[in-house]
Amino acid sequence: MSDDAGRGSLGGSRAHGSAGPVDPTADPATDPGMRIPVPADRTTGPVALPPSGPATGTAPATGAAPATGTAPAVRHSRSGGLWVGLILSALVLLFLLVFILQNGDPVQISFFALEGVLPTGVALLLAAIAGILLVAIPGSVRILQLRRVARRQARPER
Repeated sequence: MSDDAGRGSLGGSRAHGSAGPVDPTADPATDPGMRIPVPADRTTGPVALPPSGPATGTAPATGAAPATGTAPAVRHSRSGGLWVGLILSALVLLFLLVFILQNGDPVQISFFALEGVLPTGVALLLAAIAGILLVAIPGSVRILQLRRVARRQARPER
């Protein structure tokens, strides 16, 4: 049972099994019986928010945790970063599609002995992909070298 008469004890005015306040317009900032108690030894978790009504400049009623105004730190995860990367990648692809569709005029392309006609947007996209590969291939080789060195240093000497 609860010690709080307004929180659903047998003497309260709530019907059995009901959820929420009896008065739908009740505000936890003004009704201490609606506040969720916070143990004094907790340093993390939910933070009491300031009342949504007009500021009175007085301290909150007894039994309420003081409002700190800071939210608990949100931990970032790898899957969250993956989703952000996927969304940004989708936006870049959308912009590339619009670019290719708007630059559809044919252009003569010559590369060594190869010649052909491509839309301008496609030709520029292929040039950008070639530039990305020029940066990615040496970078990948360097990463593999660093991993090999790190593995050698992590192995115990025989």
